[in-house]
Amino acid sequence: MATTIGLIRHGVTEWNTLSKAQGISDIPLNEEGIAQATALAKRLSSEEWDVIFSSNLTRARQTAEIIQQCLGVPVFTDERIREINCGLIEGTTEEERITRWGANWREQNLGMEDFKVVAKRGLTFLEKLIKEYVDKRILVISHGAWIGLSLQHLLPQHFQKTYIDNTSITILTHTNKKWACQLYNCTKHL
Repeated sequence: MATTIGLIRHGVTEWNTLSKAQGISDIPLNEEGIAQATALAKRLSSEEWDVIFSSNLTRARQTAEIIQQCLGVPVFTDERIREINCGLIEGTTEEERITRWGANWREQNLGMEDFKVVAKRGLTFLEKLIKEYVDKRILVISHGAWIGLSLQHLLPQHFQKTYIDNTSITILTHTNKKWACQLYNCTKHL
């Protein structure tokens, strides 16, 4: 028996286009993000999926709702799969961070959630899914850092660094107590 999980990053927002750190700021999709989610929904409509879990942030929920309209499966929101809390850097660009806190801003305590804490949230959530949805196909609509950090800790031999594109899909399978990645950061639908 294999449980399949499709990890999807939400569509583009205005802050994405402006290169602003979003974190837990509740920013909606822009027109491009809606179009991306619609294209992904069309791609997924030819596949069988059982359930969708979404971050409770608007950009992920909107993406999930667009996909749900094509698939007709239930959507559940869960704050455990929301984006990393970026603390004081939320709403700022790299240039603004350097101006405010200097080039070494990453080394300062600016209230950002620890990467290990984000990864633990991710792994705990995925482990819960494979126990509660054995042999099911589950979509998880989340965020770039959450997905990337979860992958790095789940399959460190494959993912020492990750970059997750908006509305990309990464497919994981869990069989015989082992995880495998079948597809990574796929955006062919765009």
